[in-house]
Amino acid sequence: MDQKEQKGKMNEVKLSVLGGEGTGKSALTVRFLTKRFIGEYASNFESIYNKHLCLEGKQLNLEIYDPSSQLQKANFSLTSKLHWADGFVIVYDISDRSSFAFAKALIYRIREPQASHCKRAVEQAVLLVGNKQDLCHVREVGWEEGEKLALDNRCQFCELSAAEQSLEVEMMFIRIIKDILTNFKLKEKRRSSGSKSMAKLINNVFGKRRKSV
Repeated sequence: MDQKEQKGKMNEVKLSVLGGEGTGKSALTVRFLTKRFIGEYASNFESIYNKHLCLEGKQLNLEIYDPSSQLQKANFSLTSKLHWADGFVIVYDISDRSSFAFAKALIYRIREPQASHCKRAVEQAVLLVGNKQDLCHVREVGWEEGEKLALDNRCQFCELSAAEQSLEVEMMFIRIIKDILTNFKLKEKRRSSGSKSMAKLINNVFGKRRKSV
């Protein structure tokens, strides 16, 4: 891959926003994209949004996949999208414990195949979000529970309200995008290091053979 192709690839960021029905994952996504809050969404549609932004001196083409809640439950493995995405935002509703259980299952599903890979592999970036902080008076999931789930599974964590916190929503998305960009750099560094090690090994093997002839 030449430098121009590599740069183009670095500029593509693919993000999946997952969560149970009624968690506000679509509201979070649209809030980030348009700064508007829309409370009601049809849960039987899936959408892919595109946004161009500049971050850390890079022009980025961001794709956000927002699947329907029914699709997630009917096809829980989400295998194709697990491979498609560079990172994930997992959303639950702090006033709905069942949505937290679903978020936990999603995180386990994402981390499970990565656990079987080489420990040197770079894990996908995951951000766990407790939404609807404006409903804290009917809270069913404690902040500490969300934080612990995130820490136990090497995820970032935050609580916020899509309805009331436009800036916090924007910063949340920027945070996960930065994590993805960091992962890109780590992968490229390890790929480069691996190529150099292989070249050195080949040189040593064939160099010794030439000397012995």
